[in-house]
Amino acid sequence: MPALFPPSSNRTIRLTLAVAGAAIVGIPLALMAWVRTPAITGQHSAPAQPIPFDHRIHVTGLQIDCRYCHSTVERAAPAGIPATAVCVPCHSQVWRDGPVFAPVRHSLATGRPIPWQRVNSLPDFVFFNHAIHVRKGVGCETCHGRVDRMARVEQAAPLTMSWCLDCHRGPERYLRPVEQVTTMGWQPPGGQAVLGRELARRYQVSRLTNCSACHR
Repeated sequence: MPALFPPSSNRTIRLTLAVAGAAIVGIPLALMAWVRTPAITGQHSAPAQPIPFDHRIHVTGLQIDCRYCHSTVERAAPAGIPATAVCVPCHSQVWRDGPVFAPVRHSLATGRPIPWQRVNSLPDFVFFNHAIHVRKGVGCETCHGRVDRMARVEQAAPLTMSWCLDCHRGPERYLRPVEQVTTMGWQPPGGQAVLGRELARRYQVSRLTNCSACHR
């Protein structure tokens, strides 16, 4: 009796099973890697703003502290965006009448805030409190990068869960004295390891890695 299937059938079945197994494992792994790329996380993205606000001029040139504009960063979850009226006193009449300031004039006339575009955005199911991080000695540049060197602010970090947990598991690597949280380019005297452990003890920093710390 002739064979029901040709001899090549065994090879075809083995190849099919191998391809199916590779797809079952490989596709989820590829997707997991893909969602961590800058194309999805938004890292390095720099959305256009209604006003070309140059942080290099304001932070480096004029030495304006981060907290002047982001005034709620030490006491609330959001860092805060300044009211339009806060921008006006620093600028001369020439600047205020120029085309660049048109959104500011419109905001003052209508009472509507300037439509700034969010640079760092977390999903709705993630809770982040700026105040607790600042009060524990986490510097602005740790998450936001060297904004003093940015003409247009970009998202410096991937903001993934693994990136957050990396800090939560070893916070002493990133801590600095609270009076230096807004200092750009700050360097720890004597090395970060010793200072970080001392600051973690002084500020009573906890290694929060439980889900409810961020997902509430």
